[in-house]
Amino acid sequence: MYDLHLTPEQLEIRDTVRDFVENEVKPVVLDPDRLQALDWTLPAGVLEKASRLGLRALTLPEDAGGAGADALTACIVCEELAAGDAHVAAVLAETARLAGALFGGCASPAQRARYLTRFLEDDGFHLAFAGPDPDSELGWGYHRPEPVEPAAGLRLARHAGGDWVADGTARYVANAPLAKLLIVAAAEDGAPGGPAVFLVPRESAGITVRDHRDAGAGHDVPPVPWYHGVRGEVAFRGCRVPADDRLDRDGAARLMAALRVSGRGAPQFEAVNLGVGRAALDAAIAYAGIRVQGGRPIVEHQAIGTILAEAAVRLTVARGIVWQAAWAADHPDAYADRSLPDLPLQTIARVYCAGAVAEATELAAECFGAMGVMRDMPLHKYLHDARVFVQSGASVSVARFRIAEALAGYERPAASPAPAARAGATG
Repeated sequence: MYDLHLTPEQLEIRDTVRDFVENEVKPVVLDPDRLQALDWTLPAGVLEKASRLGLRALTLPEDAGGAGADALTACIVCEELAAGDAHVAAVLAETARLAGALFGGCASPAQRARYLTRFLEDDGFHLAFAGPDPDSELGWGYHRPEPVEPAAGLRLARHAGGDWVADGTARYVANAPLAKLLIVAAAEDGAPGGPAVFLVPRESAGITVRDHRDAGAGHDVPPVPWYHGVRGEVAFRGCRVPADDRLDRDGAARLMAALRVSGRGAPQFEAVNLGVGRAALDAAIAYAGIRVQGGRPIVEHQAIGTILAEAAVRLTVARGIVWQAAWAADHPDAYADRSLPDLPLQTIARVYCAGAVAEATELAAECFGAMGVMRDMPLHKYLHDARVFVQSGASVSVARFRIAEALAGYERPAASPAPAARAGATG
């Protein structure tokens, strides 16, 4: 089974990120005025400082200029970052995930030469994936083939000069408002099979990005995001894409496979979820140690001690499944030799963490009494961030269906195009 002894390198990375969060992230995002105003904007300065630590390139192979971190190390970093701010952690995790997949063997040497140097030298260079619509899983069926429109709303057509023209809209694209390079997966007109994948610089003509945070503009109440990080809608209108920015067939297939949620991948976003709960528990323990009632700190009261213990139990078990899933992602042979059960451990981590972290955060808030829901207190933010994991993205119910299918030994057939895709519908 997996080894719980972290390597000296992992411990050094964890401690470095933890110090960075305490000294650079928390003083900014937990400022009472910012919390009171429900200011959800990303702190650009914090992101740039995190980039200088190498966190954007965390999973990028060493020969490409990255840290070459394995899944467990990436999850440790995600938890530490999220203990400071889930939004900062989500942005960096998405860029690191995409960079590792793209520059780790999917892009051609010419494409790496064109974009990798820019990525490494520019601390504000983030990546986004504009492709399958996350809402496609709303039509997911239990024990049935999953209909997939591989590039919902996006179409590619060959230009007379040999280049390509992209049209359509991709919704809910993580990192879109920040990204300087878009990885675009779109259906190719007249071509069956999987989507074509292109690299499209943000400055290309014909691209419009709408930040979803702008949805609340003009209203008295600030928009409260239903996601972590930043998301946006990317519209392509006659956007011309050079032919040499298209990934070859093998590279596109490897990239789509790497980005697809299989249930056995690196549980980085589950680790972000865990970090939110840990931040809430740490805040509760600190407060319980200084709040005096009945002549002694409330941490010495049995009721508060029980609440803190219950929260700690949930988070410790959650960390165990996240680390096990991460270790399994690093050692896929453990499934083949039956060292691990034939189950989607990443999916199990998602289901358990969503509920356990939300419960632990609510328990932590109880220690603050009425102060736990005041807007200028961190617990208000932690409660919101924890609930997002429960209620956004692919539903926890769908995740449970995937686990149930694995228990029944059901192997999902190859995805078939959705009716709209077969009919050649455009967005």
